[in-house]
Amino acid sequence: MSNIRKAFENGKAFIAFITCGDPDLETTGAAVRAAVENGADLIELGIPFSDPTAEGPVIQGANLRALQGGVTTDQIFAFVKELRRDVKVPMVFMTYGNVVFSYGAEKFIFACREIGIDGLILPDLPYEEKEEFQPLCTQYGVDLISLIAPTSADRIAMIAKEAEGFLYIVSSLGVTGTRSEIKTDLTSIIDVARQHTDIPCAVGFGISTPGQARKMAYLSDGVIVGSAIIKLLAQYGKDAPSHIGAYVKSMKNAIRSIE
Repeated sequence: MSNIRKAFENGKAFIAFITCGDPDLETTGAAVRAAVENGADLIELGIPFSDPTAEGPVIQGANLRALQGGVTTDQIFAFVKELRRDVKVPMVFMTYGNVVFSYGAEKFIFACREIGIDGLILPDLPYEEKEEFQPLCTQYGVDLISLIAPTSADRIAMIAKEAEGFLYIVSSLGVTGTRSEIKTDLTSIIDVARQHTDIPCAVGFGISTPGQARKMAYLSDGVIVGSAIIKLLAQYGKDAPSHIGAYVKSMKNAIRSIE
């Protein structure tokens, strides 16, 4: 059984996204621990990339700050290895195909296994091209997590049948970022997915308030929040972890009571 399943064993999961190295890895570590202590069930760690096409300005800014700070993939691997000494919840990397290619796909995915990374999300990897990474992920026991977007339409069943870890349901068209309202017919998308897989479905992109989190958790098995957390890092810098902890607690409390 995938280790990622553990994030969904005790009710609706709260998944927190944090960019590694923004503003530095010490702060990233403190932010991850604050999120976990306050209810985060799974952590998505972003590996910075210079051209993050799926990201809005908030997470683009985090990528830029991290890269300007000089963070490297090797430093992030060493950081996660250290983080794993006390952080026990499932963790996945979210990055881009070029990062994996430039590092060496087998070297990268092997390293994921060695440091305790449970899954890999590559938002620029089309379903039709996943065979570039899937055999290596299978070989090293790292779940290659699939995304389903509002435009996936007749591809939903196909993607869901082969999904691993959890299905990342993209709530809205466009890039990441907070939204005042989510209008996509997610119920239909999730219903089709659930007809073809029993792995959990988590909704991300645009969720920032407890009310939105509760609504999305009612429809799915978990919610993913990134930009709202990154905004706290941009605002408070090294002092952000305590604010992130309080925010995660409020979001987790909003979804905790949903059956």
